[in-house]
Amino acid sequence: MLTKDVGLQEVIRTRLRATSVALEIYADATNTLELSGRRHFDGFVIDCDVVLQAADLLAQIRKTRSNKMSVIVAIVNGRTAVSMAIDAGANFVLGKPVQDRQLQSILAIALPRMEREHRRYGRHKVDLPVEFLSQSGEAFAGKIMNVSECGVALIRFDSSPITGMVAVRFGLSSADRKIFQAKADVVWNDTFAMGLRFLRIEPECRSSFAAWLDSLERGRQPREVNPVKQEIVKLG
Repeated sequence: MLTKDVGLQEVIRTRLRATSVALEIYADATNTLELSGRRHFDGFVIDCDVVLQAADLLAQIRKTRSNKMSVIVAIVNGRTAVSMAIDAGANFVLGKPVQDRQLQSILAIALPRMEREHRRYGRHKVDLPVEFLSQSGEAFAGKIMNVSECGVALIRFDSSPITGMVAVRFGLSSADRKIFQAKADVVWNDTFAMGLRFLRIEPECRSSFAAWLDSLERGRQPREVNPVKQEIVKLG
């Protein structure tokens, strides 16, 4: 959630308290945009008329690779028209003061969408060696940190800059010899880590990869339901 409005924070926090949603609160649009370019969020609440440049953030979030499909709830208070917020990419719009009944009705639709987005983008922690090949033909090695049906985040064993498309290859577990192969796009790239989004999974790998993800999902601990995990970070 992006806002400086303490009252709005409390309204949202209270309504989410009985759900499994972890709430992070930020107060600076520039830093929030930078963060949304590096991380995936299942949903956003953007206070358009309190935080400077918050309204512009809506359209920019939709342009990020990690959050194109995330649920966005826009909060407006006179300066930003409802139609403008929708055109910029908001799925839902609420006016201030936010009424609990209106918020509840929107969350009844938004939360299932966020849950679907969480499952689609959900990351599973793994510790597996990975090999990948750059477009220039250079081979690199690393270790996978987490994986989803959309891509992987990995630690690299070198710091050479890598961009564009890469070929990825790794074993689905240490217990069998099933190999996963795909073409992937470099979404983000730090000195010794990178995020890859799958573009094309080889046909012979798809069923075994899906079954492997299902096994990881079954082995994952249930998400905390109550109380809500809250990490309040104030920037700017």
